[in-house]
Amino acid sequence: MKTTASVPTPSTSGMPVSKYRAFLDTNPIDLPDRMWPSQRINAAPRWMSTDLRDGNQALIEPMDPARKRRMFELLIRLGYKEIEIGFPAASQTDFDFVRSLVDDNIVPEDVTLSVLTQSRPEIIERTIDALVGLPRATVHLYNATSPLFRELVFRNNKEQTVELAVNGTREVIARAEKVLGDETICGFEYSPEIFVDTEPDFALEICEAVMDVWQPDSDREIILNLPSTVERATPNVYADQIEFMSRNLSRREYIALSVHPHNDRGTGVAAAELALLAGADRIEGCLLGQGERTGNVDLVTLGLNLFSQGIDPGIDFSDVDEIRRTVEYCTSMTTPMRAPYVGDLVYTSFSGSHQDAIKKGFQARKAQVAAAGGKEEAVVWELPYLPIDPHDVGRSYEAVVRVNSQSGKGGVSYLMSTSHNLELPRRLQVEFSRIVQRHTDTYGGEIDAATLWDIFADEYLPTSSAHGLTPWGRFELGSSRVSSSDDDRVELHTVVRDNGNEIQLEAVGNGPIDAFVQAMHSFDIDVRILDYAEHAMSQGRDAKAASYVEAAIDGRIVWGVGIDPSITRATYQAVISAVNRALR
Repeated sequence: MKTTASVPTPSTSGMPVSKYRAFLDTNPIDLPDRMWPSQRINAAPRWMSTDLRDGNQALIEPMDPARKRRMFELLIRLGYKEIEIGFPAASQTDFDFVRSLVDDNIVPEDVTLSVLTQSRPEIIERTIDALVGLPRATVHLYNATSPLFRELVFRNNKEQTVELAVNGTREVIARAEKVLGDETICGFEYSPEIFVDTEPDFALEICEAVMDVWQPDSDREIILNLPSTVERATPNVYADQIEFMSRNLSRREYIALSVHPHNDRGTGVAAAELALLAGADRIEGCLLGQGERTGNVDLVTLGLNLFSQGIDPGIDFSDVDEIRRTVEYCTSMTTPMRAPYVGDLVYTSFSGSHQDAIKKGFQARKAQVAAAGGKEEAVVWELPYLPIDPHDVGRSYEAVVRVNSQSGKGGVSYLMSTSHNLELPRRLQVEFSRIVQRHTDTYGGEIDAATLWDIFADEYLPTSSAHGLTPWGRFELGSSRVSSSDDDRVELHTVVRDNGNEIQLEAVGNGPIDAFVQAMHSFDIDVRILDYAEHAMSQGRDAKAASYVEAAIDGRIVWGVGIDPSITRATYQAVISAVNRALR
């Protein structure tokens, strides 16, 4: 055998990499004494759902009013207290939707609705007019601040960009004071749009200028939202930018520092979490990561990440399938099968080694919960490959293990236990998993619980076949009766059908099993029991029992299985099962 100290790696890709520059070469941030790496998230942030604004504007077909209402109702049920509901000045449809929520009086007193506006007087006026009558509202003003947008898109210099933000803030204050009554608690949010590409010192300057107008204090909060409008760097860079702002903003105690990560590089969740470490108080995002391009940060993933660490997210994620169904209906977008926490396959293992670990984990947890008096919450969740309990988010354990050609005895035995109440002995697990492996190698694809039962029944229960299977096997059990003799032995009287012919058998043994084995010797078949196990499959008057017998039949070692309301007859069935399989 040879060893190596180096492995071949790709050389040049041939792609035009010279077109691009490293982000830190275009907008450097120098924070050598950063504190965020040593911080820890201990509580949930304030959440703001922008599903009805950012999420909606990114759809091929934006939501109609009925779908918007259904999304709004879902967000309320889940427990979101800040919801951005649109851009009322963008269209009559958006304006009318905001007014419908007011007119129908369906906004809870403790829920704040946010609306977005550009820094233009006529747009600000229309936007704030839509809020009249709401219990709580936030006006969200934004303007683009990065060099590319200043110079290329709007042809503004820094002074003009600051003036636009300041004038917009003044317009918001003036219009809100004019049209909003005392019944409305009005807040203010400002976003230096394209924050991540904005020079840190200039981002600080424009936010300070806006605060000079708004004048935040203990009764007059300001939300400063720092969006990663297009994710262009690693999450640690965003964290540095957030910490820089959090450290250097004046009046910090009156600021709700908010982040709005997008997912262009696939690290929106990580960016949001590191931003919390860096000082962010509030996160804006969408359910299931809806939004422009690759989407806004996923509020479900963020919330359940906290939940998995023992931190209450403040949002009810106990039925993730309802969330998914509603979002898919409202957006006409599908959810990937691997989407964290909500995808069809995220709690599923096909690998044999994974399945075996999960099975052992469930067995250990069952014992721990029983020792804790049946109190689930008294036992810390520690299961291989399952970061949270699927039951906690409304999923069953049925799909935790699924069987295909990659599966082993752990997955097979887990499904037989959870779907069919059969606790197969270990050596029987090994034997049956090989049978299943042959099936998957021959036919391919996945084996569901029903198909697995068909394979099992055809192999081990031949004379009581599953639906659609043809009975097979030389022997079949008929009636049976046992009685005790004076010398503590039992006498067995039974009928066994041999290829359909009823044979009356009598035998004496140390117990019912031994007597039945002696009876089978009448057919000139050598039967020796090597191992035996039994258990009830359920409780109650209609309960059945399962028996498992490992036997040497004429020198061949095989397993047999019997199922019957009588544990004794189930054992006879298991012996016949083993004999039939040996003679097959």
